[in-house]
Amino acid sequence: MVKEELLIEEQEERQLGSVKVPLCVGFREGPVLLEEEGAVKLPLCRGSGEGLLEEEEGGKWNVEEEKKRRKCKNVIEEIAEKLKSEVVEEVVKIEAAKDIRKLVRKSSSSGKTRSRFAAAGVIPPLVHMLHPSSSSSSSLLAREAALLALLNLASRNERNKIRIVASGAIPPLVELLKFQHDNLKELATAAILTLSAAATNKPTIAASGVGPLLVQILSSGTVQGRVDSVTALHNLSTSKEDPKLVLDARSVFPLMNLLKDCKKYSKFAEKTTALLEILSNSEEGRDAITNAEGGILTLVETVEDGSLVSTEHAVGALLSLCQSSRDKYRELILKEGAIPGLLRLTAEGTPQAQERARALLDLLRDSPAENRFSSSTLERIVYDFAAQVDGTDKAAETAKRLLQDMVHRSMELSMSHLQLRASSCTPSKVQSV
Repeated sequence: MVKEELLIEEQEERQLGSVKVPLCVGFREGPVLLEEEGAVKLPLCRGSGEGLLEEEEGGKWNVEEEKKRRKCKNVIEEIAEKLKSEVVEEVVKIEAAKDIRKLVRKSSSSGKTRSRFAAAGVIPPLVHMLHPSSSSSSSLLAREAALLALLNLASRNERNKIRIVASGAIPPLVELLKFQHDNLKELATAAILTLSAAATNKPTIAASGVGPLLVQILSSGTVQGRVDSVTALHNLSTSKEDPKLVLDARSVFPLMNLLKDCKKYSKFAEKTTALLEILSNSEEGRDAITNAEGGILTLVETVEDGSLVSTEHAVGALLSLCQSSRDKYRELILKEGAIPGLLRLTAEGTPQAQERARALLDLLRDSPAENRFSSSTLERIVYDFAAQVDGTDKAAETAKRLLQDMVHRSMELSMSHLQLRASSCTPSKVQSV
């Protein structure tokens, strides 16, 4: 039940490509008001009686709203006092933390409610509740309630994310990642993910030693935990900080397994391939990619079937391998049938993916470097030929068609090799993500 509530509140930050739709918005009933003057909303309408009537209704509406606002403020202050008190029992603080989650979720203006709770000073005592007071069940409940409250306060609120980290939340969260309690570990992973979305927090989180623990969750965590771990690692590794603080070659195997099992055009694949490209820049990372079962093949398949972003990262990783040692990696990449996907990428990828694909094709050719045509030279030759056949007005269109025909012909020539490789591979069962 707790897990479902968290996913409802946090899915816009945690789920890949999802969009949160609120259950209700709280539309105001009554006439459409076009102008405001002071606290009373005045409609633009004709007739002496209608304007006064609508002004009176607007005034009543404002009074009701003011009553609701004051009531909400009083409730927030009461909750804050319970959390900050040193004489209140732990069970009362647990209920107060739960009330924060309930109020934020039910509020028609959740953004303002989050800010009001923070202004009331609830964040420091909630962070304090993350520290273990004992190993009792009530202590576990206190940490769980505090985590859920903090997650709700941090959601879609940059200031609260920064306040939570500034209040010292990272050390107890790191300890919770080591905890042998699946639900708390998953919530702590979600919290690291949420807090790492704020650029100001990234140096503190990256330096906390959280990287190896997130990598461990990639292999042994729950499905949601692994998804959150990838996104958190992506947040931290793509910042200005040294990615080695959170990433090392040990993450290649679990990342590659996750990439095998996901849709190559998904947002999850985009983040996973981004991490693999970063890892391909080190010798240890390249060795791990090569030694991973089906590692190079998985990158080739991503080049063929991925989104614009994931294909760019996948070809970047392959290029990094081949540039580091052409003699070592050229045959390994060629035998996985990379040419058709690379040729297509030169025409259909992002500008950077096209450039990388051309560079990799140059490295994969048989001829010595000094005698090889660059891919841009090949395109100029095709363009010149098209201009002679159809004239300069239609040359670009004809050249593109000729290049596409070359890709198609290359794919046909490679088909027998691909079928032979497929027939020699025995499919294995892997856990789906």
